[in-house]
Amino acid sequence: MTVTPDGSAPTAHADITDKELVEIASILMKRRTFDLSVYKDACMKRRVAIRIRSTGCRDATEYCDLLRRNNHELDMLRKVLTIHVSQFFRNPSMFEKLRSRILPELFRTCSRNDSGVMRILCLGCAGGEEPYSLAILLREHFSAEMRSVPTSITGCDIDDETLRMARQADYTEDRIKEVPVVLRERYFRREGSRFQLVPELREAVSFHHGNVTSVAEHQPSDLVLCRNTLIYFTRSDQEKILHGIADILPENGIVVLGKSETLVGDVRRRFTSVCPVERIYCKVKPDSDRSNIWQTDYHPKSIKEE
Repeated sequence: MTVTPDGSAPTAHADITDKELVEIASILMKRRTFDLSVYKDACMKRRVAIRIRSTGCRDATEYCDLLRRNNHELDMLRKVLTIHVSQFFRNPSMFEKLRSRILPELFRTCSRNDSGVMRILCLGCAGGEEPYSLAILLREHFSAEMRSVPTSITGCDIDDETLRMARQADYTEDRIKEVPVVLRERYFRREGSRFQLVPELREAVSFHHGNVTSVAEHQPSDLVLCRNTLIYFTRSDQEKILHGIADILPENGIVVLGKSETLVGDVRRRFTSVCPVERIYCKVKPDSDRSNIWQTDYHPKSIKEE
């Protein structure tokens, strides 16, 4: 969910025309090499409206004038356009599926690979809640496996300030509300009204600046999480991102999407479903018989999550 700087939900800003959005996109590209065209127009108009109201500008034309002469506002706009609000263990049922089904098989597979390591990549990692949740999950349930299969977790985001906050790993209580009390006491240190993640878990995750639409920036990975990120992009760029993910996954590698996201276009040939409810997919050879080490566990009558 997108929020305004004061925490309220934004309203639509009907006064922003397509022409004005193109002008704002041109300014961002020229001065920050930020490509707005890959994002959905309606979403971007709502987020631009946040900054127009916050700066007190009367309309988009006045706001464009501000952008041309104010570097700080350019940076604030880019931050708003790319912000993702997250929390630890968002959608707990997905993390439970990783624990019980996905990670055990990935450890077995990676132990037989030439590299003998497992790499996990979180795209659009926001404030680090998702990769740190994985670090907690691994520490709690797979310590023995990690002694024989070294495991790396990487968070990737386009916003440098967001990455700085992720590395700091200092959170408000609402961000950790899904963390069980026993894990909260074990892995967080309370400092006033905020919660600091313990150093050993901060050191378990590395963060890198990167654009989710740029395949060259992605590292080879066995498990990729790209949750609640595709929804902001146009369909053609969703397909481009998914092809990029497929390119860096080995055969039988796993990608996890958000609950409201799914595979689109030709990229569907490169994946088969492992758990439709949790949007978990396995990479397969295109046009193959789609056989893989993952047999779908989708049984409509037994799914409690729906």
